[in-house]
Amino acid sequence: MSSSKTSCVLSQDMIMEILSWLPVKDLLRFKCVSKGWNQLVSDSAFVKLHLQRSSKYTHTLLTFLDYSPSYRLIHYAFVCPIQDLFENPSSTLETLPHRHLPFNRKISFLGSCNGLVCFQDSCVDDEFEFEEYWFWMWNPATRVMSNESPHIRLNRSDYEYPFWWVYGFGYDEWSDTYQVVLLDNKKNQSQKLEVKVCSLGDNCWRNTLTCDAVPFLFEHRLRGIVGALVSGTLNWLAYPKSRAGGDERTKMNELEIFSYDLKKESCSYFSMPDGILEVSPDEAALEVLNGCLCISHYHENDFFVWLKRDFSDEKSWTKVLNYKIRPSSCYHCPRYMDMICMRENDDVVLLADTGFESKSEFIWWNIRDNRMEGREIYDKDKFNLSSYDYVHSLVLPYKN
Repeated sequence: MSSSKTSCVLSQDMIMEILSWLPVKDLLRFKCVSKGWNQLVSDSAFVKLHLQRSSKYTHTLLTFLDYSPSYRLIHYAFVCPIQDLFENPSSTLETLPHRHLPFNRKISFLGSCNGLVCFQDSCVDDEFEFEEYWFWMWNPATRVMSNESPHIRLNRSDYEYPFWWVYGFGYDEWSDTYQVVLLDNKKNQSQKLEVKVCSLGDNCWRNTLTCDAVPFLFEHRLRGIVGALVSGTLNWLAYPKSRAGGDERTKMNELEIFSYDLKKESCSYFSMPDGILEVSPDEAALEVLNGCLCISHYHENDFFVWLKRDFSDEKSWTKVLNYKIRPSSCYHCPRYMDMICMRENDDVVLLADTGFESKSEFIWWNIRDNRMEGREIYDKDKFNLSSYDYVHSLVLPYKN
């Protein structure tokens, strides 16, 4: 009897082992094979095992703005293979909206984590006095979406630029929770920053931390509002605590990185890379590239990128890119650089050189040799390109 049971258990383990290596698309089909397979593929232990074995850094969540036929700006978000973008980026960008029309809502994106994509929506009351925010999560691979989160209502008069509220989306492995974090900077009211968290499945927001208000850095497209998720922390660029936000005397090397730890529910600061230029921090951005924190910034016609390969080591910053941008012929129509993705072996980065008055280009840049490998023109009406690390998974956007 015990031998029969052991055989059955081993057989189940073998099936689980084999299935855990298969793509999500196949697993969704296999759920229809039998009730037992449906239960296995839906089991939380199997979902975690499959996530561990899913290929990393092969896909990206690409977002951009485009004009609809009625000339209304639409915010698109798509999952696409990094290989497609490297081989033919302009063609990939052109065909995406036609293949995935259900995604063309004008919403904000808080990021992607373990296959879940977090969206944010908002509304303003008739008197423009209050703003209301909520979010939901979606798994593009399984096409399952969560319900709306509890709404949070903020009084505009409590804030002044750059003491705004900022958001982040992340995962705490220790508590196995997906969280949206709001840093509520009530500069006008209390000069305090309150950290509010709403986890997947919660019915309310909760306060986890209160500290001194932080003047965050926002570039022209407000990318600084969304925190960069690395190693269980959300990170934002901030002005030094000793100076007022937006102080023209502040230099790039004087900025700090405000980091919130999802597990410890605590905050800390760490410094900029050694050797970063003493220039104005205009248009600086904090992002994630292949799981690593990175900083990009400009100096005249140069675009720089720094990569932090070991998040726990403050000295692990490396300058990986120095690209000279062609100057714009129009003062009111500057050019902007966006990092799209990096090959897994870290040798080539795909950049988008966005020009509003002329042609926009994709650029292949070899970071080992610091040289251009090629360029390709794309539709200039598509702009504000951003990308997020993405992995196909079976993770559910709701609590079982």
